[in-house]
Amino acid sequence: MLLELENNTNYLDKQVLIERLETMGFRVVESDANILAVIGGIDSWVVTEDFAKLPNVAKVHPLTSNFKLASRQTKPSDTIIKIKDVEIGGKDLFIIAGPCSIESREQLEACAKVAKEHGAQALRGGAYKPRTSPYEFQGMGVPGLQLIAEISAKYGLISVSEVMDASQLPEAVKYLDVIQIGARNMQNYALLTELGKIKTPVLLKRGFASTYHELLMAAEYIMLAGNPNVILYERGIRTIETFTRNTLDLNAIPALQQLTHLPVIADPSHGTGVRSLVLPMARASVAAGAHGILVEMHPDPDKSISDAKQTISFATFADLVRQVQKIKAALD
Repeated sequence: MLLELENNTNYLDKQVLIERLETMGFRVVESDANILAVIGGIDSWVVTEDFAKLPNVAKVHPLTSNFKLASRQTKPSDTIIKIKDVEIGGKDLFIIAGPCSIESREQLEACAKVAKEHGAQALRGGAYKPRTSPYEFQGMGVPGLQLIAEISAKYGLISVSEVMDASQLPEAVKYLDVIQIGARNMQNYALLTELGKIKTPVLLKRGFASTYHELLMAAEYIMLAGNPNVILYERGIRTIETFTRNTLDLNAIPALQQLTHLPVIADPSHGTGVRSLVLPMARASVAAGAHGILVEMHPDPDKSISDAKQTISFATFADLVRQVQKIKAALD
């Protein structure tokens, strides 16, 4: 339920009320203005007179959404996640770029240099690679995490990489500014709960056969366990089309923004799987209102160890950033 407080409620009175509710077994989250979201221990459709009688409570409203913490009903205003001097979910476009897999220092540093030169704020590179085939390159592991942390710091970029298992989190939090959760792990609830116990922002990929509701419930696991810093990540879904690897669901961008206050970014690389489509779909994503984009690039795309078909060149990346920034400026 949502408790609307009296306009003159001061900080101390609010804290006393929160402590009282927590003692009763409820989870309490401060929403916008004088609104408290009270979760747990009661059916969402029940509104009781007892809660209306609590000190400083003006009105009681039902909290009907299944994804309570991620819902716009709980928090009407957009969440802005701050990392260093970068805001994700605010006015500026958040651009993440880098190779699918970290292959070497030289490769990753070349990507970081180009990313920085052309206005990206984050460097992404896979240290752990969940591959369909067990015979394909599985990533560098911890040395890869160490490498992306070092090179990101050198170029003033945010470091982003994926983990596949809760056992990898202790090392990941040492080296990463953002922890990515892949499509295959979106509903790994044990892992999501462990992510809730840290404060490192989580980039949560939508599963390739998952609904918006399922994605938001996955985010809810992380938030309920204590980590509010979740970025939703549309990376394409599996459809009947075979020309593209996936179908980038542009509907997801405005739809999710109606449902949740969390930032939403798009991935035209995985969303298409076709190099020539990455730039136009990046434009479309920004036009649809995405808070950011993630693209895969490489010094020599055809020689990329993984995802070569969707990896763009440095020249294409420079052109892509120029074009999406123009679209963003026009929208603003």
